[in-house]
Amino acid sequence: MRYADGGGLTAAGRAKREVVRFEAAEMFGQGLRPPEVARRLRVSRKSAYAWRDGGKSALSSKGPGGFPCQLSDDQAKRLQAELDAGPAAHGWTEDQRWTLARVAELIHRRFGYRYTPRGVSYLLHRLGWSPQVPAHRAVERDEQAVESWRSEQWSRVRGRPSSWARGSSSRTKPGRT
Repeated sequence: MRYADGGGLTAAGRAKREVVRFEAAEMFGQGLRPPEVARRLRVSRKSAYAWRDGGKSALSSKGPGGFPCQLSDDQAKRLQAELDAGPAAHGWTEDQRWTLARVAELIHRRFGYRYTPRGVSYLLHRLGWSPQVPAHRAVERDEQAVESWRSEQWSRVRGRPSSWARGSSSRTKPGRT
């Protein structure tokens, strides 16, 4: 099952679902059919049919999905400190943004592990980092030049003035006015 936030079930959530699957196994042992088991346990028929043939050993939880984190807890704390130092401290001086590629490179340099961008995203999420858009404007921004461009150039870039009547390319259907 996929979750919108990229997470999964906790250990307690997995245990709760395992109890439901074991109840299903007992019901199958009593001779109940999958549709009845699904109705009683309030699960889908598809799940009930899948659980019917597996037996109790197949219904036990396999633990969390995915690969385990390569970094130890101590290494994760060290990574957090490295990230807090900023990109410039690690040689990326052109801007002050951590990208997934940069964090993956940092992990490889410091700990010798290769992470994919998606794996870095999962790791950062677990460490409490989230994607951000810079909240401040560039120091070099010239407000007068921006305002001048908006008043003089924007109407030309945007296209025709809104006072023009819309036309139609169809010969049989006139345009709305």
